[in-house]
Amino acid sequence: MSDTPFGFGLPPEEPENGDDGQKKGGGQGGGQGPANPFGFGGSAAGGDNPFAAMFGSMNPNDLGAAFQQLGQMLSYEGGPVNWDMAKQIARQTVAQGTADGSKDASVSAGERSAVEEAVRLADLWLDGVTSLPSGAGSAVAWSRAEWVEATLPVWKDLVDPVAERVGAAMGDVLPEEMQAMAGPLLGMMRGMGGAMFGTQIGQAVGVLAGEVVGSTDIGLPLGPVGKAALLPVNIAALGSGLGVPEDQVRLYLALREAAHQRLFAHVPWLRSHLFGAVEGYARGIKVDTSKLEDVVGQLDPTRPEQMQEALQQGMFQPEDTPEQKAALARLETALALVEGWVDAVVHAAAAPHLPSAGALRETLRRRRASGGPAEQTFATLIGLELRPRRLRDASRLWASLTDARGVDGRDALWEHPDMLPTAGDLDDPDGFVHREHLDFSELDKMLGEAAGRAKDAGTETGGESGEDGKGDKGEGEK
Repeated sequence: MSDTPFGFGLPPEEPENGDDGQKKGGGQGGGQGPANPFGFGGSAAGGDNPFAAMFGSMNPNDLGAAFQQLGQMLSYEGGPVNWDMAKQIARQTVAQGTADGSKDASVSAGERSAVEEAVRLADLWLDGVTSLPSGAGSAVAWSRAEWVEATLPVWKDLVDPVAERVGAAMGDVLPEEMQAMAGPLLGMMRGMGGAMFGTQIGQAVGVLAGEVVGSTDIGLPLGPVGKAALLPVNIAALGSGLGVPEDQVRLYLALREAAHQRLFAHVPWLRSHLFGAVEGYARGIKVDTSKLEDVVGQLDPTRPEQMQEALQQGMFQPEDTPEQKAALARLETALALVEGWVDAVVHAAAAPHLPSAGALRETLRRRRASGGPAEQTFATLIGLELRPRRLRDASRLWASLTDARGVDGRDALWEHPDMLPTAGDLDDPDGFVHREHLDFSELDKMLGEAAGRAKDAGTETGGESGEDGKGDKGEGEK
């Protein structure tokens, strides 16, 4: 798993033994992208060249279109990520299907109806285990391609701060008096950098679309606000081989989606808290500008393959900083608390109704522990790896809080971020529950005494005001 955002700094892959020199990877790998993202100086076809997918088979009839698209890439003047390219590559990745041969398909009327019914029933069950009301104004069934379309705006919010910080270094490495002279070169570099980001992100999102079952799989609200979404084709793939009826699998996943929707709808600060941690990480990035200076000083505009070589050598390798580590720790803890709360309330809602609730719960936990969508996507895009141990600890903490303080007391902790458990509290969930229970009991007592004193003072003040009022009135009448 990559320690670097967007897979930058990865060395070229070595040929497999007995594979006639063909490179490994290239297909539906874990979102890391190909060894030669731009195809410069490499094979024009095959899985290691996404331009082959963009330009077709690269036969002579396609060369005109190929160079036209290459010119559009180099002349790109948008933000730090070429999102048009990201969307195109994500859609193409989805169209190719997953490694097990599963293909995307349009959602049928029956599948749409089944999803709507599952979310409706899930919300009814959740009403009994959480004080947060329903957050799903509607329920939709998406194909993989529809998931890509619907979630790209949020991926933009997540990735742009990181890409912006890295891309800014490209214009900082030259002395100010030389930047005007090197304008065309810098423009080409930014265009290629935007294409590189777009390629990596498009592949990661496309692969992820073949795995996710809803809009909140990675613990963040990727879809439109108030819209619970499930992917029937991926639900069927997940349920195959489990020995559990598909309607139970769908209902359990609907519970998880509906629980996420409640949390993000009724904890107004949560979304900005999570996305702010990503921006904090971006502010902490320190690009190796000395290496970038060496590359820019030697770059020949007539040999664009040098840019690819520089990328593979780690030109944009970010350095670890205290700010970056703190932001990642804050994001990791917050995501663990979100996932832990969902795990706890879904189990409480499902256990009395679904015989397979325990097995499904463990299946999803193992799926995450073995490197599921969340870990792979965050490791590829922002260098974050979620630790499954944190999710289990958070789930146990929320369940213990329910036993100690009840549903209302547990959910009250979401009223403000300062009330939430910390990373240290996840190491000792029972200690946090015991301490918080005592603290809140004492706080309730103090608030009650304060309210009593305020009432007594108000009565006395009110009597005096009434007398003064009468006196003032009498003076006025006189």
